[in-house]
Amino acid sequence: VRRAKKGEKLRTLDDQERTLDPEDLLISDESGPIGMAGVMGGATTELDDSSTNVLVEAAWFDPVSIARTARRHKLPSEASKRFQRGVDPLVAEAAAQRVVDLLVTYAGGTAGERGARLIDEAVSAMPQVEFPPESVRDIAGIDVDASKTEEILTDIGAAVDTSSTPWTVTPPTWRPDLHDFPTLVEEVARIIGFDQIPSLLPQAPSGTGLTATQAAKRRVVRGLAAAGYTEVLSYPFVAADRNERFSGVPADTQVVVANALDPQTNRMRASLLPGLVDVIHRNHSRGLVDLAVFEAGSVFLPPKTLGTDDIEPGAALPSKKSLDRMNASLPDHPWWVAGMLTGNRPPRGVGVGAEAYGLAEAIDAARAVVSLAGGELTVSQGEHPAFHPGRTAQLSVGDTVIGLAGELLPSLCEELEIPRRVAAFEIDGTALLQAVSGLPTLEPLSPYPAATQDLSVVVSDTHPAGDVRQSLVEGAGELLESCELVDVYSGEGLEPGTVSLTFALRFRAADRTLTQAEATEAKEAGLALAASRFGASLRA
Repeated sequence: VRRAKKGEKLRTLDDQERTLDPEDLLISDESGPIGMAGVMGGATTELDDSSTNVLVEAAWFDPVSIARTARRHKLPSEASKRFQRGVDPLVAEAAAQRVVDLLVTYAGGTAGERGARLIDEAVSAMPQVEFPPESVRDIAGIDVDASKTEEILTDIGAAVDTSSTPWTVTPPTWRPDLHDFPTLVEEVARIIGFDQIPSLLPQAPSGTGLTATQAAKRRVVRGLAAAGYTEVLSYPFVAADRNERFSGVPADTQVVVANALDPQTNRMRASLLPGLVDVIHRNHSRGLVDLAVFEAGSVFLPPKTLGTDDIEPGAALPSKKSLDRMNASLPDHPWWVAGMLTGNRPPRGVGVGAEAYGLAEAIDAARAVVSLAGGELTVSQGEHPAFHPGRTAQLSVGDTVIGLAGELLPSLCEELEIPRRVAAFEIDGTALLQAVSGLPTLEPLSPYPAATQDLSVVVSDTHPAGDVRQSLVEGAGELLESCELVDVYSGEGLEPGTVSLTFALRFRAADRTLTQAEATEAKEAGLALAASRFGASLRA
């Protein structure tokens, strides 16, 4: 009985040649390996009609070692299923004798001499468990007489010493699951009857609850659902080409599922959009054409080093160094939020005109996500190979880019067999929650009226409207309550390469009614800052 050598091979009884791992346990003789211990025998030891001499061997194998070998070779044999769940280490002798008796009785065999009998006392000796008799009441919540508890433990094969408290209980060798006093309590409760355990609602300790991150995630999901979007859950397994198309992660660096159910979808998603595409396709094929869906979940980004070369053998807990190495090799899995919209909003009806989902609605959904998380969204021109080049927005919070929104390429939509116009957004929720300051802030309503003014400025068409708006907001100061872009114009009356941006400004003071002169002064301060940054001028 030995471990395999690196590169060693064995043809098993299922006629498959298997390359062995140094952790695999083998049964061998002078010819080499003849069986994968506890999993499957070798083809050279297979019985057939010409077999006359049979060597009967029975042994006990470590459950963890057998489980790893069976999983490594994808070989869930009858033997491995039994050993990895734990068997009686003292049953081998009786099992071997039973096989011999059956061969003598039904196969006309003649029993030979018994060979070596090796029993490892360290393996066969069950650990003694300190068992406080009152633990049945404390853990299971039922009162059982000490004599009844002793009787139950004795009936299941345990040796019980009640001469001192706590009791000393030695579980039987055929019950490897009884290794501490809570498992013994469970056994007593099982015999008494789980229906005898009273149903009592435990009191939650004070001072606990959701963390700030958990609360923010829940707030985002519930807020989108309240806004009319339908939450969906898609599979995290996607095809390599679609994963690369939407995430930009090359196929050769994506996280691969080693035992994928479908070899065509054997990559862990690096974007939520491929799963949402499948949702849109499935619903659209069933006649549901007006859709606004979203998903919140993990994506899996490859680390520099994925996986480890080996795992320490045996049933012992891996060392801290080994655990740190394994944790460092896991893929990064940040929490993301994404949505996809197609069809009309609202649906067509009597007296209601059709209004198709588009870029604006995707940006509005992203703005809702950021607002629910406690931040303020900044929108600028963006680009992505899967999105329409003129209808793609980059989403930021402060200086942190958190995602994008836009409309998918019509050619891509045709390729994916979904409607030609599909709007989508995708946000790195982990980056968003790190960038925001905390809970959303609510300002008290002012009892004083607002002063409204419009401002049309002419700037170069190379300057993003969002940047111009930001300069107006900074320049106008605290009196400015809101600044919204309401019109964009280019053409006759403007110089080539320029564009006119019209903003609706609303001013309000918390302690007084503003005069028109104060509002105008704040507006002109914003215009001055936009002029110094972008050369903006007042449109005539």
